[in-house]
This record gives sequence, structure tokens and C-alpha cells, in this order.
Amino acid sequence: MPYISTRGDHNAVNAKTAIKRGTAPDGGLYVDPNISQHQLFAPMMAATSYQAMARIVLAALLPDYTADELSAAVSAAYSNTFDDPAITPVRDVDDLHILELFHGPTSAFKDIGLQLLPHIMAQALNPQEDVLVLAATSGDTGKAALAGFQDVPHTRITTFYPDGGVSPIQERQMLTAGGLNTTVAAIQGNFDDAQTAVKQILNDRQLAATLRQSDSSVTAANSINVGRLIPQVVYYFAAYRQLVDRDAIRAGELINFTVPTGNFGDVLAGYYAKMMGLPVAKFVVATNANSVVADFLQTGRYDRNRPFLKTVAPSMDIQVSSNLERLLYYKSGGDTDLVTRLMANLDRDGAYTVSPELLASLQNDFVAASADDEAVEDAIRDAYQQHGYLMDPHTAAGYAAQQSLAGNLSGVTVLLSTASPYKFPRAVAAAVAPELHGDDFDLMRQLAAKTGVPNPNNLGHLDRLPARVPVRLTPDAMPAFVEQQALQNKHQSQEVGL
Repeated sequence: MPYISTRGDHNAVNAKTAIKRGTAPDGGLYVDPNISQHQLFAPMMAATSYQAMARIVLAALLPDYTADELSAAVSAAYSNTFDDPAITPVRDVDDLHILELFHGPTSAFKDIGLQLLPHIMAQALNPQEDVLVLAATSGDTGKAALAGFQDVPHTRITTFYPDGGVSPIQERQMLTAGGLNTTVAAIQGNFDDAQTAVKQILNDRQLAATLRQSDSSVTAANSINVGRLIPQVVYYFAAYRQLVDRDAIRAGELINFTVPTGNFGDVLAGYYAKMMGLPVAKFVVATNANSVVADFLQTGRYDRNRPFLKTVAPSMDIQVSSNLERLLYYKSGGDTDLVTRLMANLDRDGAYTVSPELLASLQNDFVAASADDEAVEDAIRDAYQQHGYLMDPHTAAGYAAQQSLAGNLSGVTVLLSTASPYKFPRAVAAAVAPELHGDDFDLMRQLAAKTGVPNPNNLGHLDRLPARVPVRLTPDAMPAFVEQQALQNKHQSQEVGL
């Protein structure tokens, strides 16, 4: 039973329980304290496909799942749902190496985890058990979770997004989601408000007791759930393998990864890969103008007591990056008392400061920079004009950070491209074709015609699909709504045989 809480609950649980719960009972996040014992570099370099790599990582980190269960989950997640056989291809554009993570059904990197999570979640449930899956989203997680869990037996999926805080394309993706078991709610407030409420709901013991009486429970689809995080480890190894295969690097050579960052899950998955043997020199952590994480990695002080900014990169409009808690656990040598104190300070004061020694350890692996909207627009324009590559605002924040920190890096650097540029056509058009006009769907089609970069099929027809009206809630109303949804899930699954 390898999983314990970052906050000191050492009642270890197996992977299925950790995934089913989402968060630990003490409010912490589940971690494998022995992750560095899984040295996977050699077997991953010998694997023959992305699917084979996924099975290797999952077998190491989810040991209570059978080989047949993992093979079935991997096949269901990655056989027919991505439009590139490499799943996460590396594109070489001049001197850039770009890891494209947007070839899944919703054109965002969240598909990598959320195509797999529903299958391993279903395998973790008891035969009569139902689960309500909650997803707080700053844009991309919402649709990816809805698509992944759509009509999965014994599950219901509810996404909460900040009203007015996602792009029109992202919102339309969520509102056109199908499935008998999907619900979309717009929250008054920002992503942090929604995520905080979801965490509180997951740790509500009275609600848990009420739901247990009807064999129901709630869990999370965000990367606070280790089942969402683990699948993302795979594409770091896959990117490295692609570079080795095309003689861009030698096996064993140190490289860097640049990662646009909001909730810190994507870059943490890369650090997991490093702990498991991947030769990584530095991770470039890129934020937008909401630069709490970048400032923390530069100074050692995490302080969310600042204005919350709405930017052209809305999926990074986050000031409480939950997965930093896991990084602090590992970098402190598993000091759960320290993590507990730091998280208590964050809840009470909105800030905490780490020791110079811990900061030095963080900076040994991570460098950071931020990019405001002007820098993001400049980066989109530069990448297109200089390299003919069209990138979304989040990838552009990474590109800007990578350029600004180039002097701090040696060797090959891989930039993670986290979403299709067509999810944010207004920001992209402003940078590369300001003469274009119209709504987001008009701009999407005009950009494709002007640049010759294909528009993904799943986005091009969104404006022709029927859209639901979202439920509108305050964060305070979320617990009662969740209880209603969970009990409705039990009733509905009994009625329709889900």
C-alpha cells in the first residue's frame, strides 16, 4: 500500500483507494514516498510504443492494479481517441523542439490524464458503488473530464468553471458536452474559489457519511487526484525517446523541459519522471501575469495576497497551485510536519516562506519566469513569424520564459505545447493577424484559412452543436448541489443501468 498523505496521515492506502478518494482524509494529497525506487529509464527506452510506456509507468505506480486491468485501461484511453499515432509527438521547428500535447479529443493536454482516469476509476469501484467526480476547471480540465467520464458506468461528472473566466471556445466545449451523467456549473468567482470549495467538499466527513449510506462517494478529476497526475509522467519519457530516435540527443544526455504552469500538475509529472530516472537538468516553470509560482521559485515566498488578473491565458489564471504541496513533500525529504505548517499558513495568511536550504533544493531543479499579456502576444507573433509555428497563449508564455532564461540553460530544451491555438483564436489572431474580425468561431476559420494550420475537427463545429444552459452557483452553494448530484447519480444509475 504505497500511498500516504503529504500532511502526515501515515495510514497507507493502496492506489485504488487513493484514486477513489481523490484527497487524503487530513486534507493532504496522496504521494508515493518511495517513488525514486522505481527507476524506469532503461525499460522506457526499450518500449515499442506510447501505450507500452504507459503500461510500464502505471505498473510501477499503481501496483495493486492487475496487468490485465492496466492493459484494458491503456487500450481504451489511447487506441482510437488521439489524432496522432505518437499520442504526444515532438515537432522539430527550426531549433525548437515542441512536445504537442493537444492531439486528444478536446485539443488540450488534460486529455492525456482524463482519457485514462475514468477507466482506472471504474476499476477501483465496488460493484454496487457510485461516484460523483468533481472537476474545478480554469478552462481545459472541464471539457476533458466531461469527455472522459461521459456515460462511464457508476459515475457522474460535474465541472465547475469561473463564470466569465474561460475562453468562449472552452465554455462552448463544456456546454455542448453530451452524456446522461454530465453536469456543468458556472461559479461566481475565480478558479481558486472553485478549487477551494471542491477540496472542502472532498474533506467533508458529514457529507461522506451521508453518501456512504447509499453506496455513493465523491472524488476529484483535477490533478490533486494522483490518478490524473500519473498518466502525465509518460509523455516526458516519450518525448525523450523521440529525441533519441532522431539522433537529437544521446541516451543518457541531460535535457530541459519548459512547462506552462497553473496548478503545477503538468510540471510535477515531469519531476516524477526525473525521480524515476529521466535525465533532466532543469524544468523551466512558466507563468502568466498571475506569477505567484514563478515568484515563489525565485524568492522562496509564496504569497497569493495580490490582485487576481484575468489574462489571455485563462487556464493559468491561478494563484493557489495545489500540486506544489506534493513538491514540498518530496523536496523536504518527506517532512509532513513542515508541509502541514506551510499549508496551514497558506490557509490562514495566504502566504508562507520556505527556508534558504529548501529554496536552494527547489532551484536545483526549477527555474522560473512569467510573461504578461503583452509578452504572450509578442511570443505568439515571434513564433509564427520566425518559425511558422502557431501556438496558443499558454504555450506562448512558455516560449517567452524559455527565451528569457536561455542563458541559464545548457543542452536541448523541449517546450510543452499544452493546447491547440484554436481554443484561443482571439488572442492568437490579435498577435498574427490583427486585421481579422468576428466572433471566436469566425476568427477560428479565418485563422485556418490565413495560416494553413488545420483547425481540429472537434473545435470547428462547436458553434453548430446544441448547448445546455449551465447551472449558476456561488461557491457557498456548491456542497448542497454536490450532495444532490451524488444522490441523483445513484438513482439514475439504478434506473438506466449505468
